[in-house]
Amino acid sequence: MKEVTAIIRMNKMNQTKKALADAGIPAFVALECLGRGRGLINQAVLQGAAEGNEEAIALLGTKGRLYPKRMVTVVVPDADVAKVVETIMAVNRSGKAGDGKIMVMPISDSVRVRTGEAGEAAVS
Repeated sequence: MKEVTAIIRMNKMNQTKKALADAGIPAFVALECLGRGRGLINQAVLQGAAEGNEEAIALLGTKGRLYPKRMVTVVVPDADVAKVVETIMAVNRSGKAGDGKIMVMPISDSVRVRTGEAGEAAVS
């Protein structure tokens, strides 16, 4: 099993939800979050801002700002990972900075609370 976590733009959530359901992946978790990409930030200005320097904070402007995003997490059998990743990419790729990130992590076990099913049976 794998956990696929994607950070996407807020305005792509409904399209992503529909695309995952259409691909046969109806169950997932979505959370509102804040974040930003690597962007070009002068590290000296960033350090000055962290130390509370007013001039550095003013220079930082919007480059240090955190933007609203959505974090979508789905746990699937190994065989479905490529389908999930491709589906999320197809909906969210615009070719511009800020399209998001997808991370895939191993899951050692899963248990469905209601039935006690474990392993892949709990996520299928």
